[in-house]
Amino acid sequence: MKTKLIVAALTLTILPVAIACSPAEASPAAEASIDVSIDEFEQASSITREVTVAEGGTLTVSLGSNPTTGFSWDEAAQIADLMVLQQTGSERLPAEGQGLVGAPGTQVWTFKALQKGTTTVSMDYSRPWEGGEKAVWTFDLTVTVK
Repeated sequence: MKTKLIVAALTLTILPVAIACSPAEASPAAEASIDVSIDEFEQASSITREVTVAEGGTLTVSLGSNPTTGFSWDEAAQIADLMVLQQTGSERLPAEGQGLVGAPGTQVWTFKALQKGTTTVSMDYSRPWEGGEKAVWTFDLTVTVK
């Protein structure tokens, strides 16, 4: 009887502590970012990533590029489900520092997570003018909004 009482007392003491210390499902970030350097694309011409962002949150995607070669990423990302994610901006950032003609820079897109769900974002790195090369590099991102 005394042993059962001790076991019960220990269970009632340890159980709440164990529950409090157990990992809870983390809530998604209100802001998320994906950065892929030009070096990564030179290693693998097709890159796929996944990200989770909170409903109402902001997603930033930065991809290495070098417009002096005539290549650039699509300004408008291809979003599979526009009810889940909306592009809110796109800009080209030059290489850091002055006097770096021909140095790679970055293209940056921003997105707003509109509602819960999953969608994909796709972008191609191409030389868009006459007879240019299409989709030399590709980037595909699976976005889950929670």
